[in-house]
Amino acid sequence: MDTTTDAGSTTGARPTAGATTTAVPSPASAPSPRPDEVRDGEDLAALRVVPARHYWRWAAGAAALVVVAQFSHGLLTNPGWEWDIFFRYLTADTVLKAVWVTLQLTFYGTAIGFALGIALAFMRLSRSVILQTIAWTYIWAFRSIPLIVQLLFWFNLAYLYKELGVGVPFGPVLWSFDTMNLVGALSAAVIGLALHQAAYAAEIVRGGIISVDSGQLEAAAALGIPRLRQLRRVLLPQAMRGILPNAANEVISLFKGTSIVSVMAIGELFYQVQVIYGRNGRVVPLLMVATAWYILLTTLLSIAQYYVERHFARGSERTPPPTPFQRARAFGDRMRAAAATGGFQK
Repeated sequence: MDTTTDAGSTTGARPTAGATTTAVPSPASAPSPRPDEVRDGEDLAALRVVPARHYWRWAAGAAALVVVAQFSHGLLTNPGWEWDIFFRYLTADTVLKAVWVTLQLTFYGTAIGFALGIALAFMRLSRSVILQTIAWTYIWAFRSIPLIVQLLFWFNLAYLYKELGVGVPFGPVLWSFDTMNLVGALSAAVIGLALHQAAYAAEIVRGGIISVDSGQLEAAAALGIPRLRQLRRVLLPQAMRGILPNAANEVISLFKGTSIVSVMAIGELFYQVQVIYGRNGRVVPLLMVATAWYILLTTLLSIAQYYVERHFARGSERTPPPTPFQRARAFGDRMRAAAATGGFQK
């Protein structure tokens, strides 16, 4: 009986004596050559690797450096800047007192504004329709009215209300006082800045709270954690990562926005600078004095913001990146170690 087998099958077939067999891989199983291994028979080791050259990038960087150099040269050589006047008034007593007033306005406006803003944020998140409506109306009104109008309103409070009193609602007044001397210029500025800031702070805090996954509070409730502790230990630490950047922007904006209280003749930084250059006529160097103080204090606030954000980022990053001071110290340690081991010796 004859048996036949297919050419590609090895079942039932035995090699004859002296014959050699070679395994031929099928086209599907044969590995295809990679482009970086075979390229028309060339030896890739002999090829020279040339880095990409970005000529336009270098040209743009050189042009930017030229512009910066020209601007710096103009700052140093242009006599119109009057740097001697600038350094004379930079640390003058009147300017330093004005800086202190500016810092007071910023601190009180931020503290009162964010305290009221937190309360308004939780009122908007409340299940009470009355609290939601009151908070929404307050935020809508104080974000709609310009800050300068609010400041002038509080400054002229005695024009609307001669007296304010405490007593039974819609009933007899038990204790009253005159409003003429109650709200001075500085108090009116603090009230106006704080109430204006509270409207924006409420939305910043509310945005940070709703950014936290609701499952976090559900898990905390399942563990039997009280509501107040859920808020303090679970919700707020996570919400702070979303609150801090916007809150820092608002603080910096408030710090620079204190210059608007100059319309009330309060001796803050910008008003005092105006008074000085109104007397001596040195407008540009005095404006540079105010600019330098604003830049310095804004830089300090930015540094504080960096470290506060780094503190609240510990929950999401096991090993936070090193701070600039830590990097500088590590670089100095490496340099000292290299010098001690003779690493710089040729």
